[in-house]
Amino acid sequence: MSKNVITVHIDDRLIKVKELFEKNSFHHLMVINDKGELAAVISDRDYTKAIHPNIDKPSATVKDLATLNKRVHQIVKREAVVIAEHASLKAVIQMFYENKISCLPVVDSNKRPVGVISWRDILKWLYEKANKQ
Repeated sequence: MSKNVITVHIDDRLIKVKELFEKNSFHHLMVINDKGELAAVISDRDYTKAIHPNIDKPSATVKDLATLNKRVHQIVKREAVVIAEHASLKAVIQMFYENKISCLPVVDSNKRPVGVISWRDILKWLYEKANKQ
C-alpha cells in the first residue's frame, strides 16, 4: 500500500488535478468532501476524458482552456470502492477481481483515506515473495 495519499477536494477545479498529475507519477487522486472523508477517486483517464484535447497545444482556445475550470465533482462517480485499513490480502484481491478496478483506496474507520493499493502493488509483493524462495 502506498501511504503517500494526495487528495483533492470535491469542489477543486481540474487545473489543480492537472498540476498534481503532472507533478507526480501516479494515476489516481483521492477526492475528499468537507469532512475529509473519501468521496470519490479521480483517475488520469477521468481527467483526460473531461478536458479538451487541445489543452497543452499552442492552438488551445479560451473555450478549450475553460474545461480546466470544471470542478472535480462534475466528472467523478461518487460510488468509490474502498477497503478498510486492516483488511486481509485476500479481501483486497477479491475487491479487485469483483469490481474490475485499477486502484483501491484504503480508509480508516472515519472513512478518511490512509492509503491506496494498486494492482501493481500486489504484483510487486508477489514478485518479491517469489524471489525470496
